[in-house]
Amino acid sequence: MDAAPVIDEERCYRAVRSRDRRFDGVFYTAVTSTRIYCRPSCPAITPRRPNVRFYPSAAAAQAAGFRACKRCLPDATPGSPRWDLHADMAGRAMRLINDGVVERDGVGGLAARLGFSSRHLNRVLVQEVGAGPLALARSRRAQTARILIETTEMPFADAAFAAGFSSIRQFNDTVREVYAATPSQLRASSPRGHAHDPAGRLEIRLAVRQPFDGEALLGFLSVRAVPGVEQVVDRSYRRTLRLPHGIGVVSLTPGQQAVRCTLELTDLRDVTAAVERCRRLLDLDADPEAVDGRLGTDDVLAPLVARRPGLRVPGHVDGAELTVRAVLGQQISVAAACTLVSRLVLRHGDPLPPALSRPGLTHLFPAPATLAPLDPAELSMPLARGRALTGLCRAVVFGDVVLDRAAERRDVEASLLAVPGIGPWTAGYVAMRALGDPDVFLPTDVGVRRALRRRGVAGPDGTGGATVAASWRPWRSYALMHLWTALAEENR
Repeated sequence: MDAAPVIDEERCYRAVRSRDRRFDGVFYTAVTSTRIYCRPSCPAITPRRPNVRFYPSAAAAQAAGFRACKRCLPDATPGSPRWDLHADMAGRAMRLINDGVVERDGVGGLAARLGFSSRHLNRVLVQEVGAGPLALARSRRAQTARILIETTEMPFADAAFAAGFSSIRQFNDTVREVYAATPSQLRASSPRGHAHDPAGRLEIRLAVRQPFDGEALLGFLSVRAVPGVEQVVDRSYRRTLRLPHGIGVVSLTPGQQAVRCTLELTDLRDVTAAVERCRRLLDLDADPEAVDGRLGTDDVLAPLVARRPGLRVPGHVDGAELTVRAVLGQQISVAAACTLVSRLVLRHGDPLPPALSRPGLTHLFPAPATLAPLDPAELSMPLARGRALTGLCRAVVFGDVVLDRAAERRDVEASLLAVPGIGPWTAGYVAMRALGDPDVFLPTDVGVRRALRRRGVAGPDGTGGATVAASWRPWRSYALMHLWTALAEENR
């Protein structure tokens, strides 16, 4: 079944002719004369318009019988920014597929997570993305396989199962079909390989859209780093990971054109999930041109956007962890919150095995199931906050609160506000960082009010900001980051 084309084909072709990198990952260009699909910025000679087809996903192009270009590697592009902007069923499904849910739970499990039938899910995805869940998951497996083939020297059988394939034959057939090369040929043509470490050490380049302000990301994460779980050293962010099949440690080093990602995993089946969670942590699939284009025309924000083009909204690798930290940080300073969270980690977190532990990274963040049965009176925090913490964790364990990007954002907000002790600021902060909502504004945030007062926007009591912020839609989360970043720089 041929995929539905991207709506504005003439605009797409103009982007291809100008090799516009902004559209890499937004759509894919397929050439009927060569049966190859590319990213819009591919340096090859621009094909004639009658020979070009456009697809909204790599999986759609593959399903239509096209293979990936060996020159521009279209499957290595940043993901589409539309999935966070449009939090519809297709977007939620794409986020789960990228996290490896189909490999772990099948299409039926994916549909159940979304609350729809498998048939309806398939119909919506074909209509919106040009391919069903199985084809999308297969495309993701092929990309993970290529990463493992080209960046490690692990046996192909290990690479196949780590990428999520159920058999060596399926692995070989998919790689040949997608890349027009055998696994051996891909490895031989890669620039260099890395020895396979028994601990599962991988080095991967994560693609980003330019401009990209990695310095501000590191600054934000550094101030909030919890000892034992995360740290920022040598211009790299490092943290521990709790993953579907095991645990791991990641180091992320932002660069000009990409982010260097070093993963150490106890189970290589977690490669796909780890990479996806690192991408959303650093907001690598954002559309900085669209964000800066809107906010850069605002009188209040224009100087801040000019100073920090490509500013990102830091996400998180674990929605439950982020929410627990947000609850503990209510109405206290960032430094005090880090101290409180660190005590919780040392007392209730799981120690890392010796092979992964190193100075500054010693524990996994406590799971909700560990914190839920605790007595709030025995926690080293105010009783009301302890009750909010344990109440939240019980709600997560029983499924009353779902803190991943599969859930409807409004439903998550409502379920959080139903937990005693959790207010609108916490629910909004969780939506922004854990759920990837690009349009959150926190009118009661002390830092936001202070930053707006300094710019003559808010009144003495901090009111008035919400009215001004209405013109920043649909990118108010990025406006918040500009205000917080500017305030931090001014207070140094």
